[in-house]
Amino acid sequence: MQSAPLHDRVLAFLNRHGWIGPLLLRLVFGYFWLETGWAKLNNLAFFTERFIEWGIPWPALSATVCAGTEFVGGALIMLGLATRLTMLPMIFNMLVALAVVVLPGISTLDEFVELDEVLYVAVFVWLLFAGPGRASLDHLIARRAGTAALAAA
Repeated sequence: MQSAPLHDRVLAFLNRHGWIGPLLLRLVFGYFWLETGWAKLNNLAFFTERFIEWGIPWPALSATVCAGTEFVGGALIMLGLATRLTMLPMIFNMLVALAVVVLPGISTLDEFVELDEVLYVAVFVWLLFAGPGRASLDHLIARRAGTAALAAA
């Protein structure tokens, strides 16, 4: 008997452990948003002033909602809980930041694709469509509830 070629064994290993990638992304990315939201919540007066400068309506309320969205969203991303639902306000938050704060100073496609906010939106959209992966509370809940389609995602 001949053993499988190395590339087949490597691909089989990666497929068996495919849950690691989404978990790592969620933990790092979620922590980033948790920390960012926490910093904004703890310096809400300064953050509200920035919203006033940017001309965002209801700056105190908007700053609080934005910071809270980032903080709670980051925690939920890390846990893999309500992941797809969480992506909607996170995407909205970033699209507002892009439209109001960042895009007015951008004039080329290169500048646009190099924006952090574009990367953030791309990751949020990926999580929206792909889900949090097997190592998540969403997956565990779906398995316990017998929701095979959700658990498979």
